[in-house]
Amino acid sequence: MEMKRVFIVVLDGAGVGSLPDARTYGDEGSNTLGHIASLYKNWCLPNLLSLGLGKIVDIPVTVTRLRGAFGKMTARSPGKDTTSGHWELAGLVLDKPFPVYPSGFPLELIAAFAKAIGRGVLGNVSASGTEIIGRLGEAHLRSGFPIVYTSADSVFQIAAHEEVVSRELLYRWCSIAREEILTGEHAVGRVIARPFIGKPGNFQRTGGRKDFSLVPPGKTILERLQEKGFQVWAVGKVKDVFAARGITHHLEAAGNREIMARLRFALSAKFRGILWATLVDFDMLYGHRNDVNGFARAMEEFDIFLGGMIENLSEGDFLFISADHGCDPTFPGTDHTREYVPILAYTPGINIKDLGIRDTFADMAATIAELFHCKELTAGQSFALELFGRSEHPA
Repeated sequence: MEMKRVFIVVLDGAGVGSLPDARTYGDEGSNTLGHIASLYKNWCLPNLLSLGLGKIVDIPVTVTRLRGAFGKMTARSPGKDTTSGHWELAGLVLDKPFPVYPSGFPLELIAAFAKAIGRGVLGNVSASGTEIIGRLGEAHLRSGFPIVYTSADSVFQIAAHEEVVSRELLYRWCSIAREEILTGEHAVGRVIARPFIGKPGNFQRTGGRKDFSLVPPGKTILERLQEKGFQVWAVGKVKDVFAARGITHHLEAAGNREIMARLRFALSAKFRGILWATLVDFDMLYGHRNDVNGFARAMEEFDIFLGGMIENLSEGDFLFISADHGCDPTFPGTDHTREYVPILAYTPGINIKDLGIRDTFADMAATIAELFHCKELTAGQSFALELFGRSEHPA
């Protein structure tokens, strides 16, 4: 079989049970999809279940026919953030975590940022994005000072009202923070622009979010494939997470529905290579807001889309579904959780196979590398041979 296209779909925050070291992160007992399944009755996910999700998460629904390979993967990189999770999925394992600031950033760092942008700063706390604009939005309207905040993630987030600070200026401030302030020991994983609109009591974040990520410290599967002449399509924030390294085509999209629309378009496009889409709403809108029902319904909506996607895959097309970390909406707090992530794989004619517990997220990248005869990646172990009979194996 000759590989033509590999579609990677990451369900942001869709963890499947706490990792052995979760206690270190305060996340022992977390299980994003498992806890949702226990609370949301009659969860309707026939397509995900047919790929084997019910074999790695206890979802009380009978599946009559399996048609995919399934397992779960262990995070080898320290931390539980978007950047390290995505990089590891792409074959790059970190040996130390990004810095985090649970009590806010050092005052000298905030002072340097304020001097660089020529105005004061509000906030400098660890907070939920929707909560902090509700609390400080009115002061921001009066002063014009940006709201700076962080979370359990390694992030420096800057919120500003679009009628007070244009998106272009907000992005410029983020570039200053990324390139001039947050370097060396303070090199956080991402600087994030968080524009919002509305009036006091009814502020709303807009689709103008933009991530300013660190440049990956090594080559990922994206760059390896680009160097081999394959196309690498990125949907939505994926381009930003990889600092545009290895990306040949970018499809803009802000939320799950837009991202699925871009996926639908890409299914009809003729290209040879990979497409990576991360569905952000599970984490951003539901996990961080402890919204079990919203998370569950969004998964059902994706599952309907997935049914059509599977039917439109032809010989030589491949689908991987995974996640970058957990974000258990039933767990204390509103932060990410240190969890295993699912690995679901499908292509017409695939072996129905339990892939077990993989040692690293990078096994997915190693498998993709083997499918495309691009074996330079050193992290991870390919499971490509387990997906096909030897006569069918593309290598």
